[in-house]
Amino acid sequence: MLPEQIIALTMGDPAGIGPEITAKVLTGTDIFHWCRPVVVGNRKVLERACEVCGLKNVFENRRLSFDFVEVEVGDTQFGKFSANGGRAAFDFIAKATDLCLSGKAKAMVTAPINKEALRLAGVDFIGHTEILAGLTNSVDPLTMFYVKGLKVFFLTRHVPFSKISSLCTEERIFEYIVRCTEYLKGLNGCDKPFAVAALNPHAGDSGLFGEEEKNAIYPAIVRAKGAGINVEGPVPADSVFHMALNGTFSGVLSLYHDQGHIATKTLDFEKTIAVTYGLPFLRTSVDHGTAFDIAGTGTASEKSLAEAFRVVAELI
Repeated sequence: MLPEQIIALTMGDPAGIGPEITAKVLTGTDIFHWCRPVVVGNRKVLERACEVCGLKNVFENRRLSFDFVEVEVGDTQFGKFSANGGRAAFDFIAKATDLCLSGKAKAMVTAPINKEALRLAGVDFIGHTEILAGLTNSVDPLTMFYVKGLKVFFLTRHVPFSKISSLCTEERIFEYIVRCTEYLKGLNGCDKPFAVAALNPHAGDSGLFGEEEKNAIYPAIVRAKGAGINVEGPVPADSVFHMALNGTFSGVLSLYHDQGHIATKTLDFEKTIAVTYGLPFLRTSVDHGTAFDIAGTGTASEKSLAEAFRVVAELI
């Protein structure tokens, strides 16, 4: 990606660590090798973040080549979620979406938001993916985690554990196999089989530990193979991610949130990046939260945010 290409960066919830990691990533040099960022946020909030981080005000640093889109923000305090913070976080995303849809930005990188703050603000979406789907009228975007070459997709995301089994239907799994393998082909080819993780221990062990593999997961895989897709599974979840990391599989379909999150974040917490497909533009994000417990201390690491820029540049 050429440095003159513009990537929109949202600051995240102003009460969390988003403004601090934004300030730190701007004062680094790496992202300017990959793109020209346009920061969507609030000037006073970013100046406050620079101060707590002990950084020179980014708006006074003439060597930094970035644009800034100002968004109104009500009163917020570091470390305290609020309706003002939730509303600001949503407004940042909405403005960045406008930039991407209008062609003024090539892609989007997002800092973390807080689900409770969104709820207090009356935002009827639970997270980034749902917000972006609603703003762009996109149906069921795909989430992929990317770390050290390991690519993990998710069949379900923010749903209670008690509902996961009911969502693991043959039709839904088949549809996701098709969609995930198509996206992998678009990235760098898909010469190795795609893997579907099992839901139950030992892939159900012929029904001894559950019926989902026998009744839904395996039939979906057989159906996908019949359609000419190179896919294997269900592969027990205690080994499938290790096998994919070592090159046995091109990617993995994780059946629920923590199944894939634990595998990727244990591998490298700071460099696990969330990628959203199925939108009119590409979006990457840090895969950590607002960290209200350390917000305002200046200690938050910007490594994940910098990695999100590197990954979006690589994928573009």
